[in-house]
Amino acid sequence: MQENMQWQDLISDKRLGLEDYKETKNSVRSDFQRDYDRLIFSSPFRRLQNKTQVFPLPGSIFVHNRLTHSLEVAGVGRSIANEVMLQLLPRYASEPWAHRLHNIGEIVSAACLAHDLGNPPFGHSGEKAIGTYFSEGEGLQLKPLLTPEQWNDLIHFEGNANSFRLLTHQFKGRRKGGFAMTYSLLASIVKYPYSSAHANDKGKFGFFTSEHDIYTKIANELGILKKSDDYYCRHPLVYMVEAADDICYQIMDIEDAHKLKIIDTPTTISLLTGFFDEERVEHMNHVMSEIDDRNEKVAYLRSCAIGTLVAECAKAFIDNEQQILAGKFQGSLIQHISAQPRKGYDACTELAYAKIYCANDVVDIELAGNQIITFLLNRLIEAVRFPERNYSKLLLSRVPSQYDVYADTLFGKIQAVIDHISGMTDVYALDLYRKLNGMSLPAV
Repeated sequence: MQENMQWQDLISDKRLGLEDYKETKNSVRSDFQRDYDRLIFSSPFRRLQNKTQVFPLPGSIFVHNRLTHSLEVAGVGRSIANEVMLQLLPRYASEPWAHRLHNIGEIVSAACLAHDLGNPPFGHSGEKAIGTYFSEGEGLQLKPLLTPEQWNDLIHFEGNANSFRLLTHQFKGRRKGGFAMTYSLLASIVKYPYSSAHANDKGKFGFFTSEHDIYTKIANELGILKKSDDYYCRHPLVYMVEAADDICYQIMDIEDAHKLKIIDTPTTISLLTGFFDEERVEHMNHVMSEIDDRNEKVAYLRSCAIGTLVAECAKAFIDNEQQILAGKFQGSLIQHISAQPRKGYDACTELAYAKIYCANDVVDIELAGNQIITFLLNRLIEAVRFPERNYSKLLLSRVPSQYDVYADTLFGKIQAVIDHISGMTDVYALDLYRKLNGMSLPAV
């Protein structure tokens, strides 16, 4: 039995749906750069510009949306991966496959771009609204009509699992293999390598049961270790993608909250200098003394904090590489960084939960998003269940053809509805909600 995962297997340019096709090409772009470019030019990626990250969109003050967040995570992820690559190369210099390590920065940055593609509108409240529609709302009546596996997919709806589905599912009229991404890219976005059948109390899992066979195929090809029949170890690059996401949402939420005056400047400065020792803080205070603009001071501290966390997470990966390859590493990279930056990170987390995520504007968007998504699910699921009705025919004519609302099974129809709603932007969902409620009519 294989004891460790092997880098030469984990870094693979084989593409889902194109396994039997290998193009001989002379190009300056690697297959992993092609993944990145394919994502950048995709419609789901563009739609992220109008999906809520934390704070309501749009506003007089520009805050992060899903698009800007994903781009920043990609930049941070590439930095972590490139630092790791530089330290791994000497370890494996004599191996014939060592050149493959040069690709990990490309894989991680592309995975960072892709990790939020499946998130619905209205931030994390959108995820909760979909899941609770089935576990608590009117969707509960559908439970007797579905298998336990299908029901788990619905009540535990999860944005990251939906990203894996979006990238791999063959939507109606589309090509086999979905986005036809490389196996390594696809494995690198699966943070929890098990299906919804094993979702924990937080509802976290990596793929829906409908995509179980696809993930299994990828994992076996890459030599990802199994913990049991239904659980896999993480692909090692997942740890870097996760770290980049952790760094960006935590630090950038603090900066956004400062711009929106949810937290004041002294508090923000105290938080962001909390990552460093006294000597470094003294130097940073000197730099800030030459800056008058409060937002620029915070931007400077934010860059310092991110730079430190990048170096710390890269070091944590290198120090624990063999444990990671053996599938025995516990926790996230952030949990294994040095005491001072970890203290600073924990302080940011504590304040975010105490003052940011419960701020009135944030809660208001959650309330509105829940109402809108619940309403759309109600109307669309009723339409796919009873397509012969006049109203259903009108409503389903508005659904893009790639979503198979006339699927052979009830579960397939419900999945088509969820695929459609999760792909909506905040503005589109709100506009459709208003139109279906008669609050917005075309000009006459």
